[in-house]
Amino acid sequence: MMLIDSFCALRDYCEREDYKGWDPYDGLNSKLFQALPLLKRSALCRLVVIQGFKRCPVNLRPLAWVPKEYNAKGIGLFLQGYCNLVRVVSVRPELEALLGHKDELLQKVDYLANLLISLQSKGYSGACWGYNFDWQARRLFLFPKFTPTVVATNFCATALMDAYEVIGNAHYLDVALSAADFILKDLHRAPYRSGFLFSYSPLKGNDTVFNASLLGSRLLAYCYKYTRKEEYKETARASVVACCSGQAEDGSWVYGMLPVQSWIDSFHTGYNLDGLMAYEEQTGDTAFHEQIERGFDFYVRHFFEEDGCPKYYHNRKYPIDIHCPGQLFVTLHRLHKFAAYRELAAKVLGWTVRHMQDKRGYFYYQLKPGISSRIPYMRWSNAFMFNALSYYLLSESDIES
Repeated sequence: MMLIDSFCALRDYCEREDYKGWDPYDGLNSKLFQALPLLKRSALCRLVVIQGFKRCPVNLRPLAWVPKEYNAKGIGLFLQGYCNLVRVVSVRPELEALLGHKDELLQKVDYLANLLISLQSKGYSGACWGYNFDWQARRLFLFPKFTPTVVATNFCATALMDAYEVIGNAHYLDVALSAADFILKDLHRAPYRSGFLFSYSPLKGNDTVFNASLLGSRLLAYCYKYTRKEEYKETARASVVACCSGQAEDGSWVYGMLPVQSWIDSFHTGYNLDGLMAYEEQTGDTAFHEQIERGFDFYVRHFFEEDGCPKYYHNRKYPIDIHCPGQLFVTLHRLHKFAAYRELAAKVLGWTVRHMQDKRGYFYYQLKPGISSRIPYMRWSNAFMFNALSYYLLSESDIES
């Protein structure tokens, strides 16, 4: 019952908020900051504002007039979560009284799918999505609001594919499939060994990140599933080849190729595994299965403590980020390993609910040795955990049905 109680408390919170909220990186949305043009023009000031809001354990957003808004990736996570709930109650109708009746869940899917379509970034070759805030990178270049990213676009487009599967509305699929044109035509490609890495966005100077490239491959693989266009498969494979060549012998990946990107962390490792597994399953190409198994072995051995506490890095514990437990439930489901690691999932869930879920239903952002951030971020914390717990429910239903 812990799983269902936790999920229902979170769902009730998110529905009360109408899926709008704050984000760790939304400091530049401050109406107070926007009213100060001299500060707005300074890259250093923008960086200080973003990092100040992100790192401060006290929520300054109400005082600085940062509005709660929709975030496209967050809506995509919610949409996929509700699609999972439709599947759960379809095989276990006795759970409808707790999780929602199927017709009501389908209405949520339809509402969120249309909302997500309305949040597309405009002016690109295909459907794509970005974030609802300006974001100043540490290397002092600016991502303007709604600049699309391969990460957000993957989550949003594949959620629309899921919505098509449960509702049958071909418009959802058409929009999702057009995202392949964004991947192929708008992203840069950085040669790496015998393949290449997709850039994080259409902007220059952000083409060194393994998980972003693999999520681009993941989306192309799903587009290939529906269209059988060989270009999608071949392009996805080139990125997979590059990213697998960047995998260490022990199965790990550093975050990216730059010296400042040399850390190894939990949830981005999960993203890598999801991307590889999706490529294998949707294309039928099993050439990289050994890399999946080696990566998964590293993942489960290095990122979770005996009591279920999730770790951010492979070699140190803090900060404990809510993405770390959440991604475990998604990865176990997508790699078809939930049954074998059911005990681990239960331990991690129990630890996370006890330490990171507020009595009002939402999940905290991060725990640190000192003062922690318990701000209810909608995309980063709550949409992510809504999606993750829906996968946990789906995995349990697969076992029980």
